[in-house]
Amino acid sequence: MNFASIIGLACFVAACFLAALTGALFRPGEWYERLKKPSWRPPNRLFAPVWTALYLMIAVAGWLIWRKAGFAGAGLPLAVYASQLILNAAWSPLFFGLHRPDLGFIDIVLVWVSIIATIVLFYPIHVVAALLLVPYFAWVAFATALNFAVWRLNSVGSPQA
Repeated sequence: MNFASIIGLACFVAACFLAALTGALFRPGEWYERLKKPSWRPPNRLFAPVWTALYLMIAVAGWLIWRKAGFAGAGLPLAVYASQLILNAAWSPLFFGLHRPDLGFIDIVLVWVSIIATIVLFYPIHVVAALLLVPYFAWVAFATALNFAVWRLNSVGSPQA
């Protein structure tokens, strides 16, 4: 691996951890702790290590595509990749910052769809890059269900509220 490739990997890792920064800035707090949550919700301590591993895999996936095809050869796949990172970064401010599980749900559905699109676009370029995104896809599918459940359990007029 040459120096340019190492710098490229560092840039993809930095981009992913910039997206993750919103999760560090907008954390579950007193508001979230007061919400009704489904019994199948994992403990809060699980989220940071899972997301750390996922962000590393997301970074490596993007880097593999860039290394194989470059920005010119993979413009659309890398643009969709960037959009899923931006949508991902928006979730914590929407859900935790604004206390809006409804907006968080809309955003996370868009994240989920953009991950599918990224996997589909990455697959013909680099199979391993596409496969590295499958755990992210699965986790976001679970997180989407969790977001929906929290939203519904705490909606005004819901039988559980």
